[in-house]
Amino acid sequence: MSMAPKEIRVHIFTVIIRKIEKQDEGRREEALKEFMAVTGTAGNASDQVASLIPPIMHDLYEKWITMFIDRLLETVPSQNLELLCDGSDDNNAALVLAYIMFLESERMEKQIDEDLKEHGLAASGNNDLGDLAANYLRAQMAKIAAQTNKDEVSGNC
Repeated sequence: MSMAPKEIRVHIFTVIIRKIEKQDEGRREEALKEFMAVTGTAGNASDQVASLIPPIMHDLYEKWITMFIDRLLETVPSQNLELLCDGSDDNNAALVLAYIMFLESERMEKQIDEDLKEHGLAASGNNDLGDLAANYLRAQMAKIAAQTNKDEVSGNC
């Protein structure tokens, strides 16, 4: 069975966004507090970052996931993408890990910094919050990657 590019696009987007959105509000707040403690951020910065993170995540994740899918469609043969889009846990985990590696590329690190700084300026007028949000995002993506690797090894994707 052959998949149309649109079907591939929808499948990949859905797999990645579900993994990212798996965090509930309580876990997000806990992760922010842990991150602030580790980075030594003082004052009410965690409240400011918490207010910044929810609105940027969905819009920017959609943008970045779309960029990832566009790049995959440009560089990976469609028959290989169809294999990755079979819905199996292993292939879904592979898609998430490929997305995280894409985010870690030099090009995307620059894009993420630019997007977060732009959003930080719009949200608060404070570039430091954009930088803090970028660092938080990187830490969270590293956690998702580690959990995905752990789940893949244990067969719990």
